[in-house]
Amino acid sequence: MKIASYMYSGEPSYGIVTDAGVVDLASRLVDYPTLRTFLAGNQILAAQELYTHPVDFAFEELNLLPTVWDAEKYICIGVNYAHRNSEYRDNSDAPKYPSVFMRVPDSFVGHNQPILRPPESPQFDYEGEIGIVIGKAGRRIAEKDAEMHIAGLTVINEGTIRDWLRHAKFNVTQGKNFYHTGAIGPWMVTADEIAAYDDLTVETRVNGELRQSDTTANLMFPFRYLISYLSTFFLLKPGDVIATGTPLGAGARFDPPKYLKPGDVVEVDVPAVGHLRNEVMDESPA
Repeated sequence: MKIASYMYSGEPSYGIVTDAGVVDLASRLVDYPTLRTFLAGNQILAAQELYTHPVDFAFEELNLLPTVWDAEKYICIGVNYAHRNSEYRDNSDAPKYPSVFMRVPDSFVGHNQPILRPPESPQFDYEGEIGIVIGKAGRRIAEKDAEMHIAGLTVINEGTIRDWLRHAKFNVTQGKNFYHTGAIGPWMVTADEIAAYDDLTVETRVNGELRQSDTTANLMFPFRYLISYLSTFFLLKPGDVIATGTPLGAGARFDPPKYLKPGDVVEVDVPAVGHLRNEVMDESPA
């Protein structure tokens, strides 16, 4: 089942995406106005019962929001694909633990919404990723139990302003949180639709040119480990989103670099999940 978040009649809503259109859930499950509250209320079975309900509108008519636009936490993992670690050419060993950083909600937009290159830098880069959406809260989750905490998966472009990643000595927060530089969408595919988490492909194209391609079989820290590790210090909550890392091939790694410019179209494809598309625009200075 696919569930998307969107604007409807000037208010955020969410619904089931089918071949025929969208069945609005917020108007029917009135105690659960957002996908996050829907997950916290464990309403998947209620949604399944509404799956064959007549649709309310066409998917193409909607202005989409990030899949879980009101998530409490957007947790991002850096340098998680083995090939990406070698991309740094620093002869370093594989890391013992994941690199972790956070993003704020308004650094993301939804599918088919513009992503913004800020006036502070021309070094706007793409990072195609798979996002885990947490469905069940937990602390100190054992790896063997981790998949029970996954509500579903979504697609992410974890857009980055490269030169702002090193403004300070020990963090990347600045370069990862510019307004509307990333995207999440177009929907969440529920966990029951995913055959295996360790055999998922993620590809990124810019203007149709394939830039990134890898599979989760090459993750240094697979989904089960990430959930277990992160839940050691976080209380993972329904609706939290984990960006699981990007393959090699980001624009900064080309010679010369291939940074994004206005008019470029970035597409991230995870065949088992969905296709995320966004066009680049320049952000107007305040």
